[in-house]
Amino acid sequence: MNKIKRGDFVQVIKGKDRGKKGRVLKVFPKEGRVLVEGVNFVKKHVRPKKIDQQGGIIQMEAPISISNVMLFCLKCSKPTRVGIKFLEDGSKVRYCKKCGEIIEENK
Repeated sequence: MNKIKRGDFVQVIKGKDRGKKGRVLKVFPKEGRVLVEGVNFVKKHVRPKKIDQQGGIIQMEAPISISNVMLFCLKCSKPTRVGIKFLEDGSKVRYCKKCGEIIEENK
């Protein structure tokens, strides 16, 4: 089960962008990768498709491995592991393992 979801605030813990923080834009569960806003920029060469479109080198974000990011708890201001527990009403929620704060599920 994947514990990082779209909209989560994460911090990169490995690689060239170590220490950067950003929101998860997209999750690729089969590949085990996530697309994080403002992290892992790559340059892509594009050629013009239409007559009025310009080609060139564009900079875009590329997905990084999900093992290289950690959920960033906004309450305790630290990267943390994610736990799962059941509330009294039977609903399943994710929580911060460091401070015990429930992560918002209304995204």
